[in-house]
Amino acid sequence: MDIVTEYFFQRALIGGVLIGLTAPLMGVFLVLRRLSMIGDTLAHVSIAGVALGFLINVYPTGVGLLFALIASFAIERLRKAYKTYAELSIAIIMSGGVALATLLFTLGRGFNINVMSYFFGSIYTLDNTDLWVVGGVAVLVTVFVAINYKEMFLLFFDEDAAGVSGLPLRFYNIMITMLTALVISVAIKIVGALLVSSLLTIPVACSLLVARSFKRSIFWSILFSEAAVVLGLFAAGIWDLAPGATVVLMLIAMLIVIMFVKRGLRS
Repeated sequence: MDIVTEYFFQRALIGGVLIGLTAPLMGVFLVLRRLSMIGDTLAHVSIAGVALGFLINVYPTGVGLLFALIASFAIERLRKAYKTYAELSIAIIMSGGVALATLLFTLGRGFNINVMSYFFGSIYTLDNTDLWVVGGVAVLVTVFVAINYKEMFLLFFDEDAAGVSGLPLRFYNIMITMLTALVISVAIKIVGALLVSSLLTIPVACSLLVARSFKRSIFWSILFSEAAVVLGLFAAGIWDLAPGATVVLMLIAMLIVIMFVKRGLRS
């Protein structure tokens, strides 16, 4: 357990705990709106921004964050254009993000190794700037959800009723997508772009099996997420495993156990 005293592990633990809070907090609302795949979409767009950041020698996470925000506005715009087929907006933006990232890879062959670390996560390389950015996003997301909890509850369970009651639907839709973009763009360095959507969805999947109310589903999703992050990081540190993958596999293990326990109780 000497790894606990290592500075890089302490920073990784802090960053992981912060993302373990914000990712499922946004994930609950995305799952309820059937927008689970938006995580993969924004992650791919963020990778394009990261690649551009390395190419022009600007803070990669910051450029990735900017790209994710632009993509969030584009998704909302396309969702309005294709109201009946809203999922098209996700597919279109994902295709554009993958294409742009591929193009930037060909322009910057020298930094592709650095960019690839964002695909699979590099939580042990978090520096103080990364922690401040992740912390800022965590505070922003938590405060917004706390202040607008009732409005968001109404919006996601009955959008038509929310609109009739005078709720500014456009504002909340944009804010939810923007906050999701912020969470994903700072999380890709922690768990990687290929795994980031799992932090948004799997804790929520676990919570929906045990929670009996909306508020409890939020509580349980955060609890499962934090448990998986902490246990996964310790397991990865002790046995020299890939931390991002270990956290995700820990979440999947939790989901399987919960499903078997529920099945056993029913029988």
